[in-house]
Amino acid sequence: MANTTTTVAGIDTGKYKLDIALLHGQAGLQVDNTKQGHKQLMAWLQHHNVKRIGIEPSGGYERTVIRYLRGEGLTVVLLNAAKVRAYAKFIGQHAKNDKLDAALIAECTHLAKDTDAPDPRLEKLQETMTFLEQIEQDMARAKTRREGFTDPQLLDRLKVESKRLNAQRTALIKHLKAELRKHKDLGHRLDLVLSIDGIGERTALALVIRMPELGALSREQAAALAGLAPYDKDRGTLKAKRQIAGGRAKLRKSLYAAALPAANFWNKELKQLYKRLKKAGKPHKVALVAVARKLLIFANAVVAKQTMWTKERPKTNGCSG
Repeated sequence: MANTTTTVAGIDTGKYKLDIALLHGQAGLQVDNTKQGHKQLMAWLQHHNVKRIGIEPSGGYERTVIRYLRGEGLTVVLLNAAKVRAYAKFIGQHAKNDKLDAALIAECTHLAKDTDAPDPRLEKLQETMTFLEQIEQDMARAKTRREGFTDPQLLDRLKVESKRLNAQRTALIKHLKAELRKHKDLGHRLDLVLSIDGIGERTALALVIRMPELGALSREQAAALAGLAPYDKDRGTLKAKRQIAGGRAKLRKSLYAAALPAANFWNKELKQLYKRLKKAGKPHKVALVAVARKLLIFANAVVAKQTMWTKERPKTNGCSG
């Protein structure tokens, strides 16, 4: 007979297998990480009256099962792996295997807040965004490689490779823009972000695709989500420097890359901010992080207000920031 009280489960994801546990270890299951395995999993979850299930990111191997379970109407909570490990330390669980991890994930899911299901349109584009970021990493490596060679033939080969990568990057950016513009709301969101002085196409794409919550957050929430919020690390009488931590590293990297040209050329307000911080003795990196954070706050504000950036820009206080 099905358990009518159990509603929470956890999944430990592997490339080939999924280990599942109910809250408090009431029951467990292992299935293949395949379409057939997902159907077996769903039947088992229904038998145990599971409505809410947690899962950790696992190199992309979790994406298919998440889409499937959400499509079947389950609430799927994507957990931060570092927080799950921290919880294990807190409760003194040092042993580690797939079954124990699944049970641990179930406990964390029971304690975690519900999260909104991601926009499937953006979820699909996030993979393409990741590929674009990898191409850019390859371009940076190719540039470094060229600096270590003098042989004309090798340099010609490296030049051809760099051109190929750059063409690929251009094509991917064009593709992502076209995909967003297939949807009126996403195309408009892209235009709102692009209207901000200092945010170009590449950064705007990262903001729209990597932060679906844009416009629905406070300025503090947005900064924390991107890992651009400074945190105190004081202990006793020791006053340590505030540091940024956590958040979405890929989005933060895109904003940081946009911060320098924005502060030097494109945005009058950010030029003033950067100069003010440098004059106050702040290191270059600290000033650039502040500029990156401000760019994010501006983007969050224009999307929240549904108003293009102008000289009389939308206010960024309160929930609109």
